[in-house]
Amino acid sequence: METFDYIIVGAGSAGCVLANRLTQDPDVSVLLLEAGGKDDYHWIHIPVGYLYCIGNPRTDWLYRTEAEAGLNGRSLGYPRGRVLGGCSSINGMIYMRGQREDYDEWARLTGDDGWRWDNVLPLFKRSEDHHRGPSEFHGAGGEWRVEGQRLRWDILERFADAAEQAGIPRTDDFNRGDNFGVGYFEVNQRRGIRWNTAKAFLRRASERPNLTIVTGAQVSGLSFDGRRCTGVSYLGGGRAHAAAATLEVILAAGAVNTPQLLELSGIGQPERLQALGIPVRHALPGVGENLQDHLQLRSVVKVNGVRTLNTRAASLWGKFCIGVQYAFNQSGPMSMAPSQLGAFARSDPAQARPNIEYHVQPLSLDKFGDPLHAFNAFTASACNLRPTSRGSVHAGSADFRQAPVIAPNYLSTDADRKVAADSIRLTRRIVASPALAPYQPEEWLPGPAFQSDEELAEAAGNIGTTIFHPVGTCKMGRADDPMAVVDHRLRVLGLQGLRVVDASVMPLITSGNTNSPTIMIAERASDMIREDRRQRAPATELASPAQAPAEASAVPVTAVTSA
Repeated sequence: METFDYIIVGAGSAGCVLANRLTQDPDVSVLLLEAGGKDDYHWIHIPVGYLYCIGNPRTDWLYRTEAEAGLNGRSLGYPRGRVLGGCSSINGMIYMRGQREDYDEWARLTGDDGWRWDNVLPLFKRSEDHHRGPSEFHGAGGEWRVEGQRLRWDILERFADAAEQAGIPRTDDFNRGDNFGVGYFEVNQRRGIRWNTAKAFLRRASERPNLTIVTGAQVSGLSFDGRRCTGVSYLGGGRAHAAAATLEVILAAGAVNTPQLLELSGIGQPERLQALGIPVRHALPGVGENLQDHLQLRSVVKVNGVRTLNTRAASLWGKFCIGVQYAFNQSGPMSMAPSQLGAFARSDPAQARPNIEYHVQPLSLDKFGDPLHAFNAFTASACNLRPTSRGSVHAGSADFRQAPVIAPNYLSTDADRKVAADSIRLTRRIVASPALAPYQPEEWLPGPAFQSDEELAEAAGNIGTTIFHPVGTCKMGRADDPMAVVDHRLRVLGLQGLRVVDASVMPLITSGNTNSPTIMIAERASDMIREDRRQRAPATELASPAQAPAEASAVPVTAVTSA
């Protein structure tokens, strides 16, 4: 059994940040375990390649939800990254922080002002490398590259004009704490190529001699000595392995896999564990509960007299031109994030702040993975940013190789059904604005037959789909919160040597895309972990950050191994 100071489970967005920051102390040893493989698949790096990464066992866990009553009995694919970089290797690349109030509410719920917007903003800026340079709200020189998109579509320009006519102001920055407005999303790309967390945070860190990265290593359980977590067991290369941690085991496996791993290790609701034949080690009823996700409602609008990707990519010549444009300039449709234009708005005037987000695309299809429609159309997807519906993720078997049971429970509250109906009505008002009139817009989905609240809720169940933002299944909270799983410093309640650092700790979902908030959580967690270590040992035994090794280590990149 090999021994390390820290073991990090999961080399996704949070795990890559943690591995980078913790190994800046040269006398600390870190083991980073990733169930997937290296990020050397070419479609990871070409932005449009998400189409070939989602649903691909090389890069995706291939999870599905249970049949959802709110979606009229449908089950959804639930992509989760299974590769170095995790979901940052297969996601939509949108750089989004959310709203100031999101983090202020986290601080209230946890009793820790360190989670307030004013205190987490420097953490966002620390890792950021913004294309406009440093400013009050943005950082430059960090690992996480943020750029503008390298494309333009007339239909998107006209939708932005229509949104403005409907009362949504123009904005050139969604990340100042108030994202009300319409504008183009900024993306995690470098010159038209996806910039995932493996490139951003692991590439240099992997050269350090104190970091060991093992791919193809699926963790099967945690080891304990009494109430102290002492290590992990994992399967790799067809063999069982074990590793010990002298300081901490850090779960960064995400909002789906982290609660499953805790339950497989006997941590969770006792009745649920006993029903699976798993011995109860520690009762924590909140494990796997509080699942929140953003459900998008995909309205498709047919247009005339303006080109969309539906027809541009219809011919072999069109596809050839698109390929040449990307090959020479890394621009055009192959550089497209899944959504290009965004808007944040109120579904009704009574909302105190924007509560829906639009992802607008110059294309349309029946569902993800299907061919584009043969007619010109655009898609305007509206998602409820702060759903009141709560779902769950739980182990469905004592066998770690079996997929967890994912039940988002979409549209299960009256409030969420009302927001859904109001969102579709707002989309219709935007589409009816003068700016789009020359293109004779015609609603294709959900269709004009749906009008009443009840009909629109049914329509939402027909067209709703996830945008892959699961959070909250190991929520942080105060010690007196019966459903809290971790404290404000992300330590698992009632245990020692075990911490959770990923999107599962969010007590409430952020008002926007969740990848960069997860990176921020890992930034703060790395500070906490290093602080705790310094308090644990005499100062003379520890190197200060200023004594950390130079980034350009002479050690060859041989640390990434496959189990």
